[in-house]
Amino acid sequence: MSSERVVVVADPIDREALGRLKAGPCVVVDASADPTKLSGQLANAWGLIVRSRTKVTADLLAHAPHLEIVARAGVGVDNVDLAATTKRGIRVVNAPAAATQSVAELTVAFYLMLVRGLSPSIASMRAGKWERGTHGRELAGKTVGFVGYGRIAREVARRLEPFHAQTVAFDPYVPSSGDATVMMTLEDLLSRADIVSLHAASTAENRHLIDARAFERIKPGAFLVNVARGALVDEAALLSALASGRLAGAALDVYEVEPPMNQALLTHPNVIPTPHLGASTHEAQARAGTDTVDEVLRALKGEPLTALVPAGGA
Repeated sequence: MSSERVVVVADPIDREALGRLKAGPCVVVDASADPTKLSGQLANAWGLIVRSRTKVTADLLAHAPHLEIVARAGVGVDNVDLAATTKRGIRVVNAPAAATQSVAELTVAFYLMLVRGLSPSIASMRAGKWERGTHGRELAGKTVGFVGYGRIAREVARRLEPFHAQTVAFDPYVPSSGDATVMMTLEDLLSRADIVSLHAASTAENRHLIDARAFERIKPGAFLVNVARGALVDEAALLSALASGRLAGAALDVYEVEPPMNQALLTHPNVIPTPHLGASTHEAQARAGTDTVDEVLRALKGEPLTALVPAGGA
């Protein structure tokens, strides 16, 4: 193996960030153009940068015997086998703050569209209709319930202050919010919130956290927003709740299977579907590239890392 450390970039990242990496103390191999050839370019890799396209599996890692760090240019590390990296002693880093603003803004946009009933009105106009009359409600005075109260949920809560909405949250890892948001149990949140907003991590315990029982407890006429992970919601139960009228509508940026195959959900008149684009703004992608490259450069220089993902697996 060459004395120079090789960093393989498996997925496209911000051009300026890539340029900064190339100016660093390493050899950069840009393998983003053809993912089918990635495994053949890992023999000498010291570092690997990925976004969401590349799945860092045990099989892929077997092609990289010298790998010491995997850098995810984004927040979630669902596409990285943490048990496999831990077994190999490979460090994993991410860019936890890169998409916060973009996802928070999309979340608030979803709230406004749902509460005002804008999606059906837009569809009606496109169908050549002119349907007016009393329609929709204000966000002011509504209660937004955050399931998971981390960085993004807190940013959403700050953005809701000018709207004079109330905020409550459930998060077993957050005993006190430290702000105006009131912490409570999931059952109390579901019965109280006008908008249930999902911001929890995808774990085995959280799979289908919002299931048929949860929808039975939800406040009649409430809305559901999911910008976190699709596995948090039982989509069959969601459709049933929409059909019964228990749930007034939903906005979904994530799905159990992506790309989603559930056409009944995607075409439902009271569902606003988007293609997992919460972090896809130009600004967020630039930050993700910059933050990730900064972390890799710190690792190359032997400096302390700032976004080390906890080891996983046995």
